[in-house]
Amino acid sequence: MASPLAQPEGRSGQLGAGPTPIQRRSFRKLLAAGLAGSSIEWYDFFLYGTAAALVFPKVFFPHSSALMGTLLAFSTFWAGFVARPVGGVLAGHLGDKYGRKPVVVTCLALMGAATFLIGCLPSAAAVGSLAPALLVALRFVQGLAAGGQWGGIVLLLTESAGPKRRGFAGTFGQTSVPVAVIISNLIFVAASSLMPNEPFLSWGWRIPFLVSVVMFAVVLYIQTKVEDTPEFRELQRRASRQEKPVVRAPLAQVLRSQWLTILLGCGILSATNSLFYVSISGLLSYGTGTLGLPRNPLLAVVLVSSVAMLATIPWSGHLSDRVGRRPLILIGGLGVALWAFPYFWLVDTASLPLIFVAVVVGFVFQCLTYGPIASFLGELFAPAVRYSGASLAYQLSAIIVSGGTPFLMTALIAATGSTMPVAAYILLMGLITFVSAWFLPETNPAPVRSDPHAVPGAHLYAEKRAV
Repeated sequence: MASPLAQPEGRSGQLGAGPTPIQRRSFRKLLAAGLAGSSIEWYDFFLYGTAAALVFPKVFFPHSSALMGTLLAFSTFWAGFVARPVGGVLAGHLGDKYGRKPVVVTCLALMGAATFLIGCLPSAAAVGSLAPALLVALRFVQGLAAGGQWGGIVLLLTESAGPKRRGFAGTFGQTSVPVAVIISNLIFVAASSLMPNEPFLSWGWRIPFLVSVVMFAVVLYIQTKVEDTPEFRELQRRASRQEKPVVRAPLAQVLRSQWLTILLGCGILSATNSLFYVSISGLLSYGTGTLGLPRNPLLAVVLVSSVAMLATIPWSGHLSDRVGRRPLILIGGLGVALWAFPYFWLVDTASLPLIFVAVVVGFVFQCLTYGPIASFLGELFAPAVRYSGASLAYQLSAIIVSGGTPFLMTALIAATGSTMPVAAYILLMGLITFVSAWFLPETNPAPVRSDPHAVPGAHLYAEKRAV
């Protein structure tokens, strides 16, 4: 595959000629492959959340009370998030040393295999406590794969894009999230609608998990048709000529030099991660269990609401190429904070149209943050340690915020009988995003946007990159 839109720098330091038609077609194929691979990856990961809310308490914890079964199911859901930082650390180290593409391919294959095997698991009625133990083990593997995949996909996209389109290019990895939510809910609704409840709980729930076998076609395509990024190939070239030694321990180096950036990068994800997992998982459990809403119409609300994300994420990434990354993240974080209490006031009406409004508005605010994050996090770190730094920041938020949110929501409502403590939690997460973004530097400021030769983020670290 020819090098995509990233334009090589000549000896004079000036940008070379623009991309050829072949390069543009190659880059469009890369965007499509990134969107498809990441969508299926997140489909596998989010499908578990839907099943944990609606099926797993009955299949894997049948002897527990309804509340305890839900809490136990959500604790297995959390196991995937515990594994994500581990996956991010391992993948970041390998991706900075050996390339973005081989790590992405490995993570996608691992996710597909783990999800398929979840669909093959025996129930607790058949093998007792072994069933939930196997479920947790496979969920942990899912977490390892998801933790490594995100950084690789977004770096394949952003490092292969022209410097003035990195915000938009990165959203093809981010847009996979609503695509995955829509696909997972569609398949789950279809499977549960086409059969009575008893056979669905017996074997019908397995169908959405077994469908993940299509992941291997995407893995094969990326392995055979996609090259590694121009920036990583430049690092390899410089190392081979001994112009710049390879960073032997990229994770250790980035932790020593940019630990505060990693923590603040983790913080900017707090608003989007907390509200998102409330909407796609916690809301399903609360709506069906406490509010008494029917399962499939509530799934449909989440599904249709996700369409707003399909539009908002690419738009916010594109806008970040024009006005900068931080303004959108600041607005998104503040919006989530201000919407936290109205969100739950609308949910507590038990009116599906009002719940739809709550989720849609929440999704729009969180997407203003989520869209630019793919390019923003990467641009905060030098290329030699970028996979490690960006992945660690992203996945730390996964274990601290994402995985625990549905569990925390269920526990708080059970303890207080009210959703107001959950609203206060979302408010806090929105403010953490706002404050974290406030203290981070802008990676795409006005002087960089106006300079045709400038690369976003390059002014933040000493190493001058070839673009």
